Amino acid sequence: MDKILVILTFIGSLCALLFAILTAKKVISFPEGTDKMKKISHSIKKGANAYLKRQYIVVSVFFAVMFVILFAMAMLDLLTIFVPFAFVTGGFFSALSGFIGMKIATASNARTANACREGLNKGLRIAFSAGSVMGFTVVGLGLLDISIWFFLLNNVFKLNPTEITSAMLTFGMGASSMALFARVGGGIFTKAADVGADLVGKVEAGIPEDDPRNPAVIADNVGDNVGDVAGMGADLYESYVGSVISASALGVTAFSTNSRINNLNAMAVPILLAALGIFCSILGTFLVRTKENATQKNLLKSLSRGTNFSAIVIALTAFPVVYFCLDGMNSIGLYCAILSGLIAGVLIGQSTEYFTSDTYKPTKHLASKSETGSATIIIGGLGLGMLSTVLPIIIVAVCILIAYFASGGMNDTNLGLYGISLSAVGMLSTLGITLATDAYGPVADNAGGIAEMSGLDPEVRQRTDALDSLGNTTAATGKGFAIGSAALTALALMASYVNKVGEVAAAKGIKVDLTFDITNPTVLVGLFIGACLPFVFAALTMESVGKAAQSIVVEVRRQFREITGLMEGKADPDYTSCVDLCTKASLKEMVLPTIVAIVTPIVTGLILGYHGVVGMLAGATASGFLLAIFMSNSGGAWDNAKKYIESGAHDGKGSDQHKAAVVGDTVGDPFKDTAGPAINILIKLLSMVSIVFAGLIVSYSIF
Repeated sequence: MDKILVILTFIGSLCALLFAILTAKKVISFPEGTDKMKKISHSIKKGANAYLKRQYIVVSVFFAVMFVILFAMAMLDLLTIFVPFAFVTGGFFSALSGFIGMKIATASNARTANACREGLNKGLRIAFSAGSVMGFTVVGLGLLDISIWFFLLNNVFKLNPTEITSAMLTFGMGASSMALFARVGGGIFTKAADVGADLVGKVEAGIPEDDPRNPAVIADNVGDNVGDVAGMGADLYESYVGSVISASALGVTAFSTNSRINNLNAMAVPILLAALGIFCSILGTFLVRTKENATQKNLLKSLSRGTNFSAIVIALTAFPVVYFCLDGMNSIGLYCAILSGLIAGVLIGQSTEYFTSDTYKPTKHLASKSETGSATIIIGGLGLGMLSTVLPIIIVAVCILIAYFASGGMNDTNLGLYGISLSAVGMLSTLGITLATDAYGPVADNAGGIAEMSGLDPEVRQRTDALDSLGNTTAATGKGFAIGSAALTALALMASYVNKVGEVAAAKGIKVDLTFDITNPTVLVGLFIGACLPFVFAALTMESVGKAAQSIVVEVRRQFREITGLMEGKADPDYTSCVDLCTKASLKEMVLPTIVAIVTPIVTGLILGYHGVVGMLAGATASGFLLAIFMSNSGGAWDNAKKYIESGAHDGKGSDQHKAAVVGDTVGDPFKDTAGPAINILIKLLSMVSIVFAGLIVSYSIF
């Protein structure tokens, strides 16, 4: 079984990477358009590359320090020697996923704008193909990382399945750490530029979005790539590998005492499902196309056709994997758990679409609140976001119950937890195409900016705006999907942490109590600390965006005031200064939130013990899930309400209603693109750090 598993995961990863390479070559073969379009695209690419280079220098220092700390702990027998190296590889592949996604995004923005000169369908195909490169790079590198570590630990170092999964879980900490840096740093960059450009350009100066006279416009387009592409790629990479490895670890535990089933087979199920999902996703990409002059609803249907087809195929083919790996044992129940995750992912996506798309009542109603000013549209967006948390929480709750009880949780808790972890894998199994529908949005957004700055026909901008508006909806859907899977994965990681505590205690001869009563004061205090963490984390990132945006606002105002002929289009703005301001601010501000996420579980554990850590993880998962959904949906609704008004509703562009909607959108920008999506990384990173430092906590905690 181990040889088959290595071969199949290698084949799956290689197929995903080969598909990404072929798709990238196809995208690059299309023309970039006019010389002016090429020049603007080059400026965006140059700014994005410069930012990532500086970010990776900062992050490499952090990884070097953490490697030394983890290596020292390994020497003290608090960790296995594989952990420091797994930590580094997890961070490397997470960064590489984001970097490759950013490279193809910056290479395809002008090509998408140029394709929209010919037709909407061609523009959609190029933008979606660019998103596909990102999606299949993430899943391909994720499976490659898993298969390499499995081969080394199983075939070279001859570890048993429990030791293999215990070591492999820890490279998730590296992936999560890198993802948090990428999401927070990129999110601060992109939203500082976006807010600064909108407030001074659209509201104060009254010039169009992406007007070349706006000094922050290039920084805004750079931000789309470093935040919404590079940051998102690193984010979804760690979600993907985290769900697969946590499910494998729980599978080993669930079948460790079963003489009939080799627990290596239980470990194989989620990995094989991930490999199978790659082929299903590849098939789905060929179904994404639309007619010319399509409405947003038609565009949504074209993307949904691909994702739904992939979900149906994986649903039909998952049962044989479960049946043959587990010799038919409880295969129907575990298959139901996988289906519950798949269905939950689709339903969360539809719920998010309903609350954020301007084709439905909530966002249209939100746009109508602009009639009475910016205050009412902000109040309305906050209320909409809060209300939108109800359906996702019900969907996830039902998914957990179905997965747990269908898997046999009534008779065996470990089996029930394995079922919950498989539901998370089911939800993320078709990530290749799901991420493609999300990642194409920033490409379309950049294409619209290039069309505006290049002075292309207004019809081209209408087409890119249609793609961009759809991108806002799919991005919100993708974020809802990511946080839903994060909640399920966090539960699985929490169970893995409890198992890890038991393993460490047994190895050291320490007696532990693995019951977690809510009336236990250490559990209760940990619960409160955990519930508070997402709010503190969101506050830090929101404050960071505010500080950075203020510097951009001051700089843009200065240039409008001091550069003679700028507003008349007779002089060029200094784009570089805004890019540099955003870069410095984001690199400075991204460090503190990441340190808080890593230090808190260690300090909590050393003071409150492992009981306090479990309480903290439960509190952070519950409040973080709700807060992330609320922020993501509020931000998406504000953005699409603005675009709905720009399409001609409520007196259209330039009206007082439009200015009110722009203010709402600027509030929503850090909600949906900085704080909200980073919270789903936070709740998993807390679990990963807790697992890595379990030995330290069990050995040296006060309580």
